[in-house]
Order: sequence, then structure tokens, then C-alpha cells
Amino acid sequence: MPLLDVSELLMDPDFADDTLVCHRNTQTTDEDNFPVNTPTDMPFIGVVTVDRSLEAKRMAAGQNINGAILIITQFRLMQGQPGLDADSVTYRGREYRVTFVDPYTAYGAEFVQAHCELMDFDGGTPIE
Repeated sequence: MPLLDVSELLMDPDFADDTLVCHRNTQTTDEDNFPVNTPTDMPFIGVVTVDRSLEAKRMAAGQNINGAILIITQFRLMQGQPGLDADSVTYRGREYRVTFVDPYTAYGAEFVQAHCELMDFDGGTPIE
């Protein structure tokens, strides 16, 4: 597998989604040492697949919907590091938080695989 370059396939418009938006917050501190976020929105292209399907958990206190997606992309998504909050991604009207990023370079130059968890407790409003 390490010799298999699927860059052309992963960037093919039949597979890749060009409507993804990364929301990145650069974090600094103010004069009182409180965190200050400076947001930046960046469109990018990637292949999105299901990581964990949507599941409704019903409890006495209410309902919680969770799920996760995998994004394979050449855009460097971040799970957070000093000075940067974890990225969030808008995909089909729902917001997902990047929780882990794996290198995916065996399948093509600069590819990463990002695990992203649904942020909205009510599942959000999908665009289908």
C-alpha cells in the first residue's frame, strides 16, 4: 500500500466535497490573562465519510445526539496545540470538532485523516 498514490482519486470532484469550511481560532491572552480567540474561516476540499453514525441517547434529563465523520484532505486540520484551539468544520450545515488527526501520507503527499465529532447536542440542522 505505501506505493499507492490515490491523490488524483481523492481530489476528484466525484468524491471530494468543496463546500467544507474550517473555523480556526488563534488563542492569545489579554492584559488580565483571559483567553482571546481570533477566528479565521477557511474553505477547503476533502473526502467525507461516516466515522460513527448519528445516535440519539435519550435520558431522563433530555436527549443528546452524537456522531462523527472522517475527513481525508490535504488541508492541515488541527486537533489543537499551544496557541490554537481545535478546528471546527462545517459539513452540510452541521458543526464538527476535530478531535484527532492522523497522517495519511502513505496514500498521497500531504494527506491527513481527521476524526471530527458532532458539536450540536440536538444534531443540528442538516443540508441534504
